[in-house]
Amino acid sequence: MNVSKNEKGQAIPAATIPLTAKDFEKIDNTAVYWLGNASIFINSRGTKIMIDPLLEGFDMPLLIEMPILPKDIPALDAVLITHDDNDHFSKPTCQDVKNICKEYHAPQFVAGLLRDEGLNGIGHDINETFTVGEMKIKLTPAEHNWKNDYPKYHWRDYKLEDYCGFWIETPDGKIWLPGDSRLLKEQLEMPQPDIILLDFADNSWHITFEGAVKLANTYPRADLICIHWGSVDAPNMNTFNGNPAALAAAVVNPERVHALAPGEKFILQK
Repeated sequence: MNVSKNEKGQAIPAATIPLTAKDFEKIDNTAVYWLGNASIFINSRGTKIMIDPLLEGFDMPLLIEMPILPKDIPALDAVLITHDDNDHFSKPTCQDVKNICKEYHAPQFVAGLLRDEGLNGIGHDINETFTVGEMKIKLTPAEHNWKNDYPKYHWRDYKLEDYCGFWIETPDGKIWLPGDSRLLKEQLEMPQPDIILLDFADNSWHITFEGAVKLANTYPRADLICIHWGSVDAPNMNTFNGNPAALAAAVVNPERVHALAPGEKFILQK
């Protein structure tokens, strides 16, 4: 596992691996890329989606170089957004891929925000299923409505259905992103996924470290791709500072914990 620590004690990944146009070509399998923080790129046999792409314009200093900039992305079939926090819903990134992205999918509230930006925001209910190419995608429940607790951000009443994860069935296997969420009973009753894109932040409005271990051990055959870590220069914020090595030390079958470099490819295998 290629994880080190910086001078501030933050776990950080290996150096960024730039994406090229070749990564967007039609392939004969499904490749999953971590783009930093909670951003994911999936190329499934030529169908290309990004989830929560944050590739520019973030309001906090970063520890990593972006593996690709929006202007260099040749084409996307869809962008998926889990919720409206700006480390997941990057308006600059979404705007700058609008000419090469066919559609944007999100919970109903977030889809409305996308449409406010002049983008093709398609809203869905929790547990609703839609398709992008050969991918069958379902919104899964999440609980992350932390803004209701803070007057500065509480400009509306945030509901559970404003947040989601994504269950993605591809020709090569099943990928699950639980999303930013407290651990929910429903999340422990899913079918066995092949990959979990795991936010393991030890934070009460995220899954907590203990919750991440419980989720991981509920699905002992799933590869665990660590996200929401090693990307933001905020050493005092536990939302950004999980350590994949600590996770590997706590779960069954620790060899399935993967701390990818930003831009690194992982091939989905059932």
